[in-house]
Amino acid sequence: MNILSGMEQKIKERIQQAAHTAMGEGKISFETLPSFVLEKPREKAHGDYAVNLAMALTKQARMNPRAIAEALIESFDRSGTYVADMTIAGPGFINMSLDPAWHDQVIPEILAADKDYGRTDAGKGKKIQLEFVSANPTGIPHMGNARGAALGDTIATLLDAAGYAVEREYYVNDAGNQIEKFGDSLQARYFQALGQNVAFPEDGYHGEDITDTVAGYIEKHGDELLGLNEEERKEILVHYALNEKLGVIRGELERFGVKYDNWFYESTLYESGSVMKTLDQLRERGFIYEKDGATWLAATKYGEEKDEVMIRQNGTPTYFAADIAYHLNKFERGFETLINVWGADHHGHVGRMKNAMSALGKNPDSLEVVLMQLVRLFSGGEIVRMSKRTGNYIALGELMDEVGVDAARYFFVMRSADSHLDFDLDLAKSENSENPVFYVQYAHARIASILRQQEGERISANLGLLINPAEIQLIEKLAELPGMIAHAAESREPHRLCAYAHELASLFHSFYGKCRVLNIEPELSAARLELLRATKITLSNVLGMIGVTAPERM
Repeated sequence: MNILSGMEQKIKERIQQAAHTAMGEGKISFETLPSFVLEKPREKAHGDYAVNLAMALTKQARMNPRAIAEALIESFDRSGTYVADMTIAGPGFINMSLDPAWHDQVIPEILAADKDYGRTDAGKGKKIQLEFVSANPTGIPHMGNARGAALGDTIATLLDAAGYAVEREYYVNDAGNQIEKFGDSLQARYFQALGQNVAFPEDGYHGEDITDTVAGYIEKHGDELLGLNEEERKEILVHYALNEKLGVIRGELERFGVKYDNWFYESTLYESGSVMKTLDQLRERGFIYEKDGATWLAATKYGEEKDEVMIRQNGTPTYFAADIAYHLNKFERGFETLINVWGADHHGHVGRMKNAMSALGKNPDSLEVVLMQLVRLFSGGEIVRMSKRTGNYIALGELMDEVGVDAARYFFVMRSADSHLDFDLDLAKSENSENPVFYVQYAHARIASILRQQEGERISANLGLLINPAEIQLIEKLAELPGMIAHAAESREPHRLCAYAHELASLFHSFYGKCRVLNIEPELSAARLELLRATKITLSNVLGMIGVTAPERM
């Protein structure tokens, strides 16, 4: 626990003790101490913290909240809390001002933790599985996949930093209708490439990458598939194409900084019998029935508007049946919480899946879905709709070639997942303060430059000399990181990392404009250099969690 969170925890405990002490002295009365909030006031003039316990106690104590606040202040033990002053504000808020002596502990804590600064044990090792991207392996990753990849990977990094045991997973849809359509498309392109005049399926995959895949197969194996029956031919083409596509997907995502712990294949659910076993469990619970030659899920029993087909009349399980089996499989692997990152167009599927898990006896709240909105790509003020490479969508590889991994990841993470994202190519490539990733990286590079200019031996620093408001603001922001990480991990909000990085960079730039670091009185210079070392570590750690490099030079 870092200095700031430890101090906040102690203040909360002392407030609780003050309430019980005041009750023991007959100043107030209550049966159960209600929950209360310790928060930072919006205006610094109101102190460092505000507590609302007096107002929360009003009903039980049957007293004016300001009178309750007076009793709490009288009974509050300030020792070891850094609380220097307590006042009553408004209807009964208790405002607290801290002794600035606590600032002296922040920099040594950061320097000692170094690359681990910001990490907490808030998650207590809770097992979480995070599934994201999971695009059909029939094409190459595109812009929508890219946002999901950046968000999912950063959420996973946040969870790890906050003390959760997190596993990243990619679900490979290598079975079902889309694979049938994929096989039909490959076969048609195969015949066409060998000079046969065959029609291409209307609902087939029209991307040029399919044509390229078939050309690659023919280059290696020629026309050896012509003598096979259709089923065998498509099976071989699909196997070849899936391996190729998954290789591309894996390579592009790894280039984007995303590495999965597990690649789970949908086909294994059928091979292991998991789909049918899952339907059997639902049947035992009274949620499966037969009608019109098909097998149905009685979803209306748990509040859905209509029942769902699980096995079609032709004996083929539906995608929903496989998806239910897949999520049950996750729970059976011992994960306590499942997090999926889905596009906003899957909104209607969230409730269906949660209810299906409930029907299987699982806690629906243990399944969380982060829904992300669409991305619009802009260049020259105009929306970019088409890709030269694919003909219909912007590939992740094209985006990385255009703006680089750092800008792409930062831009995808910096907005809340439920916000539409306008991705400005020109801004992402610009090298000025308007570009948020450049602004933050430049702060890190500037600190590195200052530290390289340090002359002589590093001397012991008197951190008590750091009393300039610009220094204090920087120190207090540095101290917030562990708490921010714990909160962002719990709320699954990776955009908070970008907001923090930008605020920290802004405070550094402000400090740099107001406080000389080199060629000043040696003791003050030494203290400010320690502050810069702590700031550099913190910026580097935050950028690393977003998947962005922290450059030494720019």
